[in-house]
Amino acid sequence: MKIIGVAGTNGAGKDSIGEMLAERHKWLYVSISDILRRGLEEQGLAIERNNLRNLSARWRRESGLGVLIDKALETFEKDGGSEKYQGLAIASLRNPGEADRIHELGGKIVWVDADPKVRYERIVSRLRSDEDRKTYEEFLAEEQAEMQHSGDEATLSISAVKALADISLENNGKDLEAFKDVAEKALHL
Repeated sequence: MKIIGVAGTNGAGKDSIGEMLAERHKWLYVSISDILRRGLEEQGLAIERNNLRNLSARWRRESGLGVLIDKALETFEKDGGSEKYQGLAIASLRNPGEADRIHELGGKIVWVDADPKVRYERIVSRLRSDEDRKTYEEFLAEEQAEMQHSGDEATLSISAVKALADISLENNGKDLEAFKDVAEKALHL
């Protein structure tokens, strides 16, 4: 099975890479953030960054650091697996255990980043939920809190995921299709 994990900063274009793989190459795209949002909804909790972080850390403590990758694999299998799809793209890796699990499965990690002001403007313009309503300073503070774990290996450590990436991309432009073309080429698809 082909598998690609997509990691990066908030608003950098992680979803765009997953969507490109689904649209152009018949891959299943699974967002870890969506898995966590569903988990919060099932528990009746508000969909907020702090709740997302806490739930992901709890699941990692209970079931191992690669639990969210395993949940994405379950989704892949339930939805037809290799019979239906050419591969699996999993976006929003935020813990090095997730990157390690992708590598164990023979997959690659793609890191995507962009200038913080560009990313902030993207997030504010999409306003998916109340979690996207924040000042630029709040956006930067949240990102800093997610970059390194607090000594608990089950918490977020985006910078550790970046260190494990096989491919790195910059996405500062406004042309989404052009970025998808660059990502497709970098992935040798």
